[in-house]
Amino acid sequence: MSLIDTLDASMPGVSPGIYDDADFRAIAEIAHAEVGIMLPPGKAMLVYSRLAPLVRDSGCATFSAYVMRIRENAPERQRAICALTTNHTFFYREAHHFEHFASDVRPGYVERLQRGGKVRLWSAGCSSGEETWSLLMTFLGEDQARGADIARRDLRLLASDIATHALAKARDARYRADDLKAVPDGLRRIWTRTSGDETTIAPEVQQLARFRTLNLLGDWPMQGQFDTIFCRNVMIYFDNPTKERLVERFTEKLVPGGWLYIGHSERVTGPALDQLSTMGPTIYRKRAA
Repeated sequence: MSLIDTLDASMPGVSPGIYDDADFRAIAEIAHAEVGIMLPPGKAMLVYSRLAPLVRDSGCATFSAYVMRIRENAPERQRAICALTTNHTFFYREAHHFEHFASDVRPGYVERLQRGGKVRLWSAGCSSGEETWSLLMTFLGEDQARGADIARRDLRLLASDIATHALAKARDARYRADDLKAVPDGLRRIWTRTSGDETTIAPEVQQLARFRTLNLLGDWPMQGQFDTIFCRNVMIYFDNPTKERLVERFTEKLVPGGWLYIGHSERVTGPALDQLSTMGPTIYRKRAA
């Protein structure tokens, strides 16, 4: 069955003159070339539902006209890519990562900060900020006085994503109170402020994060290296060559002995394996020079 047949069967209101196989293939090619996202045929209706509002807003009568528009118009292409990205995440997702960070990684970083050193973290594909704030709250810990002292030292976290609407929510640092139920009570009590059914991340935590729009497949303007990189449940949307090259680039951006955390269904393969040691489920460490 072709995409046209599928459209006719499942969405009678969608005419092949509005959206067809060629339109889907063109959009899939643009998404892959631009940000590495793979859109198999089974995603045809998802593409339609997410882009149809943009097609209408642009004044284009058909998806084919909209395809021409996004090929020629970089801001509109960015809007389309943002609409196609999946931003599903939640606080304290894959809790074993934060537990490992707290027990095996954090103590050395705290000691370094107290000696006057610096620590740099990167949440790559931070989406709407839940991972960013979970990591920073874990870093500050459940001792408020000690956490406040850590927050005054040279600790910074880069939080990046391609989706500007997700970054806006992350910067806002406000969530439904129920969204933070998975965060350990000790961290939530100290590092958040709840009013009614809304919870805001505490200012001491917010001031440690720097949010930036970044395409992981594009140029990376950051000059220095990172001590820890979290990139979780992002590479599941990429093909294998893209994944391998991305992990290789992450490894280059890690200091010797630095840590890489990836998603539960992701694995490191390719050239980066020569420089990374497996330290736990989806936890890797760059070998010392």
